Amino acid sequence: MADKSKLWTLSPVEVLRASASPRVEDIDFTATPGFDGSKAHGNDVLEQRGAVLAALQEKLYAHGRTGGTKSVLLVLQGMDTAGKGGMVKHVIGMVDPQGVDLASFGVPTQEEKQHHYLWRIRKALPRAGRIGVFDRSHYEDVLVVAVHDLVPRQVWEKRFDEIKAFEKELTDEGTVVVKVALFVSADEQKKRLQERLDRPEKHWKYNPGDVTERGFLPQYRAAYQRVLDRTDVDHAPWYVVPADRKWYSRLAVTEIMIDTLEKLDLDWPAADFDVEHEKKRLAES
Repeated sequence: MADKSKLWTLSPVEVLRASASPRVEDIDFTATPGFDGSKAHGNDVLEQRGAVLAALQEKLYAHGRTGGTKSVLLVLQGMDTAGKGGMVKHVIGMVDPQGVDLASFGVPTQEEKQHHYLWRIRKALPRAGRIGVFDRSHYEDVLVVAVHDLVPRQVWEKRFDEIKAFEKELTDEGTVVVKVALFVSADEQKKRLQERLDRPEKHWKYNPGDVTERGFLPQYRAAYQRVLDRTDVDHAPWYVVPADRKWYSRLAVTEIMIDTLEKLDLDWPAADFDVEHEKKRLAES
């Protein structure tokens, strides 16, 4: 098996932080920042580190089951085919699903449109002890709405401060917020959309609107840059992950999540019963 310490030359937590990353228009979508190994090496490391992630997530879950208040919220943003669904399946899928609260945010329903845009977000926040995962998020309300002029600029501009205040509120209440922006090249996106068309079992994933959205790539990249500039803060950092190489993006997010959970520095909950007495009772049963 590959040795993680010899393949990561730079910590992904440091090299992928938005403040240390290239601007969106300059991203090398095929790059593997901080990782010196091949795809095969990366898959080996992912398997090793998946076990570490699962153990840390179990400790968080135990913490929540015994009165703890900590939780983690992983926000996944990216255009279609950037790998958000694969991230859920291949990274979050390595942990116990009992400890995961997953939410996906598409076009608001009629009910949701009757409320403040954060209403549906608040309803989906992770419970204590859980890893919450947002496949798209409240950032749609400063991305899509800006690109397509769905609300006036003076409306979505105010949302940046509102979102920062919201995320500060979450962290103050014990939720660690981690935000990942996945960026895929236009050529790779086209290849992935073509695969969905060529494979009948993938047709359900294809949305004709995705081709239309390709015509707005420059506007989306500008909108994402604005999001990174305005909302990358230490208490709720953004990580910019090149996503043309799926194995790398999954490995990078795994490392970011491990780092996040390790920094919680949780202990296993102490038994609320006499362990030795219970051992004796069990032996005699």
